Amino acid sequence: MEKTGRIIKSISGFYDVLDDESEELIRTRARGNFRKRKIKPLVGDKVKFDATGDLGYILEILPRDNSLVRPPIANVDQAIVVTSSAEPNFSSNLLDKILLNIEHNGITPLIYLTKADLLTNEQYLELKQTLSGYHEAGYQVFDDQDSYNEKQVDKLKQTFANKVTVFTGQSGAGKSTLLNHIDKDLGLATAAISQTLNRGKHTTRQVSLFDIFDGLVADTPGFSSIDLQTITPEELPTLYPEFLRYSGECQFRGCRHVNEPNCKVKEELAEGKIMQSRYDNYLYFLNEINSYKKRY
Repeated sequence: MEKTGRIIKSISGFYDVLDDESEELIRTRARGNFRKRKIKPLVGDKVKFDATGDLGYILEILPRDNSLVRPPIANVDQAIVVTSSAEPNFSSNLLDKILLNIEHNGITPLIYLTKADLLTNEQYLELKQTLSGYHEAGYQVFDDQDSYNEKQVDKLKQTFANKVTVFTGQSGAGKSTLLNHIDKDLGLATAAISQTLNRGKHTTRQVSLFDIFDGLVADTPGFSSIDLQTITPEELPTLYPEFLRYSGECQFRGCRHVNEPNCKVKEELAEGKIMQSRYDNYLYFLNEINSYKKRY
């Protein structure tokens, strides 16, 4: 009997599929022809499967909206970017780079600030001011000084419903701590992973999806290496929501917002409607991407 579902866990060649109708977990294997065609089912994949015997079989992988390499997962809807205020210090360049990668994969980013209690009130207010620029650019931002207060964590949980969510951010930003505040089991899962990884073994870590607050949440932080090599100079300006808001009013189609005349984005920048730091990082990234092209 053919059914549809989503892979939520993979263990050495077996795939646990959440049946769309019954919401039961069915253990399956992939048909041999997947291997011949060099197709590997991923956690997060929507699949057609046959569940007549004790063990089901995956018949077909349905088209993916997106897929990530780290963590290996498909059809991600949103990514929580855990951003540290101190230890490691806040970096707008790194935050913008992570946001670009997420936007490039067709995933909605949310920004979650941690360790703000390590700042003086003055430093915190300054950082909050910076983050308000991201809010104005169109991102949802969680920036309370008490990072893990119940009200803010609850507000984050409310974004999970009917979505597949991953967590990302630089190491030491507090991802595991946040996961712990969301659900102890998730925190425990990630703690076990980081211990294994810290032992210096190159463990290929299987990702699992946990059913939390009517959504599915990955227990593995992702995006460990972040480069811009898959982004073209043409695509880059389209990954800035605040540029997109105005680029229709630029004189030239495909305006890069650098030296072109009558560029609406640069006008809005001059009026303070676009963050200078975001624009400076944009020029820096554009330069980086152009230098890749020269090298190859």
